[in-house]
Amino acid sequence: MAKTSLRAVPDTNILLASELSASETSPNKEFFTRWRADEFDLLYSRDTLDEYVKKMREKGLSRESLVRFLTGLLTFGIEISIGHYHLPAYPVDADDIAFLLCADNGSATHLVTHDRHLLDVDPYFDFRICRTTDFLDDLRQDVG
Repeated sequence: MAKTSLRAVPDTNILLASELSASETSPNKEFFTRWRADEFDLLYSRDTLDEYVKKMREKGLSRESLVRFLTGLLTFGIEISIGHYHLPAYPVDADDIAFLLCADNGSATHLVTHDRHLLDVDPYFDFRICRTTDFLDDLRQDVG
């Protein structure tokens, strides 16, 4: 498949759902499979990277899972430097700000999450804040 113009920032809950799901047809697994197939760009920042590592450790994910994810992210992801810190809206949970800053500074098209607090601030941003299935629908449409 051809690479699309989509640029996504996955929230930590997408990563954890992918890693913890027993289902091979999980939309969260599909999200990362399609990224590894180079269908879209995955954006991260130092702060989102720290949050991924922290939550993976808290949830007891194996060292192998952590190393596999980080190796892929650092090799194929696009690191975003945070240059501006002002956002048009802020979520209730301060941990979510790092993902909004990454998406905003990185000209993301999507921030992918299952977090209601992030979904609630979607109308204030130029990028779409949506669930995994909605992102995959947009990806399929963009692929044609």
